[in-house]
Amino acid sequence: MTPGTAWTDSARERDVTATPSQSYSSSSVPRAHRRALRDTLTLVGLPLLAALALPAAFAGGGTRRWFGGRAESQRAEAQAAKDAAAAAFYELDTAQRDLRISIETITAVDDSPAARRAVADFQAISGRIDEASRHYIDAVDAHDLDRDDLEASVAAHARTELTRAKDELGNVKKELDRFGDSLGPLLDKAETRLARLAPAVERARQGLLAASNALDAVRESGLRADDLAARLATLGPELTKLNQGAGQHGVAQTLERAELVAREAESIRVEAERLPERAAEIDHRLVSLRTRAEALTTRAGQVDPVLSELRRRFTAACWQDLQHVPDQAAENVRQAEQKLREARVARDEQRWPDATSLLSTVRALLNTTDESVSAAGDRLRRLNAVQKDPQQEIDRTRFALRDAQRLAMTGRTTPDPRHARPLDDSVARLDRAVATLEGRHPDYWHFLTETEAVRQTVARVVAQIREERGAAH
Repeated sequence: MTPGTAWTDSARERDVTATPSQSYSSSSVPRAHRRALRDTLTLVGLPLLAALALPAAFAGGGTRRWFGGRAESQRAEAQAAKDAAAAAFYELDTAQRDLRISIETITAVDDSPAARRAVADFQAISGRIDEASRHYIDAVDAHDLDRDDLEASVAAHARTELTRAKDELGNVKKELDRFGDSLGPLLDKAETRLARLAPAVERARQGLLAASNALDAVRESGLRADDLAARLATLGPELTKLNQGAGQHGVAQTLERAELVAREAESIRVEAERLPERAAEIDHRLVSLRTRAEALTTRAGQVDPVLSELRRRFTAACWQDLQHVPDQAAENVRQAEQKLREARVARDEQRWPDATSLLSTVRALLNTTDESVSAAGDRLRRLNAVQKDPQQEIDRTRFALRDAQRLAMTGRTTPDPRHARPLDDSVARLDRAVATLEGRHPDYWHFLTETEAVRQTVARVVAQIREERGAAH
């Protein structure tokens, strides 16, 4: 509302609110004269109102000058520096938050020295970030750029400090970025392990379910699997921990637990599915080993006649080590038959591990007995052959020696002492063995053991030569 309008409306209000004694009909002044008087008063009042309003307009409400100057320019530059510092602060804070998530990801799955060193480095950088942030906040709090009486020098000082704070924030941000780049391998490894977590837990659960179903199928076929059921029961607490999640037990431990449960559950499932076949195999082995034990009993009874012939025809050195064979064979067969009976009981009670273990013991006993019984017959056969024609054994051994000597000289003018010495010793040893045959009662068994020892020495030298020449090429 303009001053003139206010003045006119006031005059009109006075007219409207006139008392009855001042009614329009009783006024002695004509209507045209009243209008002229009102216009005159309005024109007189306008200059006065304009004079009152002009100082207020120039003073800007009495708070700030209308015309800019050096102070306003410095204020604008300081404000720009403040905005830039605020942007740098926000950028640094965001980067630190993101990197903290990366560090937490690494520590959740990795406890290696490299991971612990990364945590320590991040804490050190965070300390420098806190210091730079404190300098920025102090600079902002120290300067009120919205003050009406802000001096140019104060604004310039504020701009300098805010710019310094921004640069410090930027430098720390660069250091943080370099540190973040160095975390690449550790972070990739951690993220890979995290990505494996959910599938690993699910595989463990599915493995347990499959093992349980396999056990149910075995029981339905009439077979018991108490040992497998006990193994499966021990995985129950592990499944509970898997369900509680990595948040409570840690990612690394949960991943390791899931893999262990999956492996054990798979083993139980495979054994359960194979149990019918295993039962049939145990039944077959029971019959087979009993038949073998009976056959060995018969063969062991034939050792005494062999020993009698050895004693009659050869010196004591040729048969003394075999005298215990008949008694030992009989004892081994007796023990084997006892273990077979125990294995049958274990099979009937479906104690599969016990039955398998007992059958393995029976087999070992029968193998030992078989070797002992066979040794007596083999001894007689070899002694008969060398007594009839010792030259065949001598020629066989000399041939091996000459072959080794030719190999040792291949590509050389003189043999390597490491090869020549054992070969020369073997030649002398063979000669001594041959000399023992010249007596009235030769020790043929000693002769056979000596020639066998010579051939073993020669074989070692040949293997050494070939290995060295193969490595040289």
